[in-house]
Amino acid sequence: MTVRSRTITWDDPAATAMQGRLMPGIDLLRAVMAGELGQPPIARLFGFTITKVEPGLVEMQLPIGEHLYNPNGTVHGGTAATLLDSVMGCAVHSTLTPGQAYATLELKINYLKPITLATGTVIATGRVVSGGKRAAFADGDIRDTAGKLLATGTTTCAIWAHAG
Repeated sequence: MTVRSRTITWDDPAATAMQGRLMPGIDLLRAVMAGELGQPPIARLFGFTITKVEPGLVEMQLPIGEHLYNPNGTVHGGTAATLLDSVMGCAVHSTLTPGQAYATLELKINYLKPITLATGTVIATGRVVSGGKRAAFADGDIRDTAGKLLATGTTTCAIWAHAG
């Protein structure tokens, strides 16, 4: 058995969150994408990055590595779920005004094809389907670089205003 290791570093998430409360969600996401604000620790842990931000639409990429594998020799389903939860939630976040926040209330994932090292980098896209004052609905998908559909998801997010 060959043991491998991976070292993770991350930015202070409280600093990014505090600054993010003062700006529109789309500006926060663009600042993270540009490296002006720190990436969330979960993005560093898994290795995904934001590659596109538009109102109601966010794209992320994840290079597949064996550190994401389950005992069956494929990427763990929780990786796809985390990536879809992130990209769909960020799509919702891109529509928020300063002082608003969101949280996932419901998440549904469909796994269509296994993801392996041979898949290479995957691209996840999240889109707001409907947004309101208290809730937003989004869908998303994960594809390989050739456009093959690997997983889909839907989410319901609660929206609220930060107190103070």
